Amino acid sequence: MEDKSIGMTRRLAKFIVGTNAPEIPVLAYEHAKIALMDWFGVTMAGKEEPLVTKLLKYADLMGGKEQATILGYGIKKSVAQAALVNGAASHALDYDDSLLSFLGHPSVTLFPGLLALSEWKGKSGTDFLSAYLIGLKVGVTVASCAGPEHYATGWHATSTMGHLAAAAACSRLLGLDEQQTVYALGIAGTQASGLKRVFGTMCKPFHAGRASEVGVMSSLLAGDGFTSAEDILEGPGGFFAAMKGAVNEDVLSTLGKTWEVENLAQKYHASCHGTHSPIEAALSIFQKEGLSIPEIKAITVHVNQLMLSAAHMTDANTGLEGKFCIPYCVANALLRGNTGMQAFTDDKVADPEVKALMKKIFLQCDSQIPAVSAEARVEIETTAGRKYSALSDVMKDVPELKVKRVKIRSKFTDLCSTVLGDQKTKRLEEIILSLEKMENMTAFVALL
Repeated sequence: MEDKSIGMTRRLAKFIVGTNAPEIPVLAYEHAKIALMDWFGVTMAGKEEPLVTKLLKYADLMGGKEQATILGYGIKKSVAQAALVNGAASHALDYDDSLLSFLGHPSVTLFPGLLALSEWKGKSGTDFLSAYLIGLKVGVTVASCAGPEHYATGWHATSTMGHLAAAAACSRLLGLDEQQTVYALGIAGTQASGLKRVFGTMCKPFHAGRASEVGVMSSLLAGDGFTSAEDILEGPGGFFAAMKGAVNEDVLSTLGKTWEVENLAQKYHASCHGTHSPIEAALSIFQKEGLSIPEIKAITVHVNQLMLSAAHMTDANTGLEGKFCIPYCVANALLRGNTGMQAFTDDKVADPEVKALMKKIFLQCDSQIPAVSAEARVEIETTAGRKYSALSDVMKDVPELKVKRVKIRSKFTDLCSTVLGDQKTKRLEEIILSLEKMENMTAFVALL
């Protein structure tokens, strides 16, 4: 039985170090491989975004040892730089997975550092996947204790939780002992930051890369005896005291029992997840009722404060801003039907037809919607006076593994084939789906 007198930070360290890979359910590993496939695809799609090329220039300026691969470029940088650049690339399009219990996007903070370290240290596929699952669970545990108030206060949880999750995952991968892992969490925790104020700019994806980089740094420093506070989460002036939250025994009791990976919501629209339920609800009305654009008098989107603070823009002037603008995302979906990467360009956002429809779309913060929810209720009123309503919650409507696998394989092929070619994309897909058989992740990266 677990000793509850031990502080939360150390209890997490015990879980990170003490969990045996075979104890993790096979189904969790299967979900993790689908998450990896999705992450790799969105990384390939985002690799040429301007923010990525700027980070590459920064890495060139800093120099360093060639240890790990920058995906899609065939060049190597230091492990920390690879984590930073690949992490930012994977979040550049906001097309990556989300997890409500994480309060954000977990995979973009976990996979980049783990892949860089695995390539450098020659870790196995099972080492890689188990570290991901353990890091994910740690991030969810901290986020669940921090609660929605952490996010509502202004913290970008993908970054704050990502720092801690990445440190946990990297510590596990490197085989740190309990005390070193406590320090790694402390080193990451004192660096945990990231403000939602920067949404719609290059800094949001930078947060994901930075969390990955800090995870690598924290684990490497802790492995060399670098010290930190031993109660970074629960201690006076620690993470929860400064950034909201408190130790929750019910949450901690799930360590080693649940894994959360099955609740990952992969994206099928290339925008903030806060826009997805409004898109789905609006489209369901539009298609079911056979409406036309000229018939629309007004659209009212009811969401909670959590989703409003995530997709916070009421207007958009750039493609990047459009990803965080519910009116644009709904208008675009109804007008064009295409909600993939091509929908979020400066030209598409500036289209007068879209702008005209956006003026008919109104946002309403609805206290009847649960505080921790992605639910949206959309009401469409027609010029003839008819009113229609629909509900959607993409976080609750997560498909089962069998359906996910089909959807993500299709998305993966779409995103990777233009970069890697059909043959290499197919081969990579096959390897990812059997990654537990990979004895050395260096060989995996070499295939790219």
